[in-house]
Amino acid sequence: MLNLIITGFIDIRLADAVDILLVAFILYELYNLLKGTAAINIFIGILAIFLLWRLVNLLQMELLTEILGAFISVGFIALIVVFQPEIRQFLLLIGTPRFMAKVRERIWFLNINFSKPIILDVDEIVTACRKMSANKTGALIILAKANELRQYVETGQIIDAQISNELLMNIFFRNSPLHDGAVIIINNKIKSARCILPVSGNKKISVALGLRHRAAVGVTERTDAIAVVVSEETGEVSYVKKGVIVQSVNISHLKNFLDKEFSK
Repeated sequence: MLNLIITGFIDIRLADAVDILLVAFILYELYNLLKGTAAINIFIGILAIFLLWRLVNLLQMELLTEILGAFISVGFIALIVVFQPEIRQFLLLIGTPRFMAKVRERIWFLNINFSKPIILDVDEIVTACRKMSANKTGALIILAKANELRQYVETGQIIDAQISNELLMNIFFRNSPLHDGAVIIINNKIKSARCILPVSGNKKISVALGLRHRAAVGVTERTDAIAVVVSEETGEVSYVKKGVIVQSVNISHLKNFLDKEFSK
């Protein structure tokens, strides 16, 4: 019997190790999503019942196994209903640029880029930001990359015009009907204005930052886009990438950053 147990523990396939690591990763991410909420108690309770079911099954306690097994089979359906917001958040996490960047750091061949370079008229955007900063004109400019942001483009007014600093300034002019919202630039064109973006729920964002900055963080958390923000209160220029905001940059810094992100 002892030899059988030892053999069972030693005979571990590579697939078994991968299986254990994946389950551990999923449980860890679920815990991070649920901690600090009422749902964590439900999650721990379901996990405890599942472990008890496995234990009684191992001990061949048939009656308890049947009862707990029936509860588990129905419980998974209830689990989906109860944790619907958390499951949705978890699936969104897997698709975020920050998560994918971490995966690419560990798996080298995923860094191979087969996509075409993205061209952007950086000078016109930087000029507009410089002028709006001097005039303290609030602005939120979203620069799309691989993700074309269609779900956000459709919330605004389609423009589909060539980029020019004059047009950007007219859009964000205080009395303009298009100034309230974001401008989305796709394929070197101003695709849409007055767009509604998701606001980040990140509690680490400074309370001094307004909805423009939170929307810039929110859209870059969910997509690979770059956001440029001009503060209406201070005139400071900031940019956001992968949910990380860099505040109070000068115009030359902004130009260098955009030149690196987008091909000349």
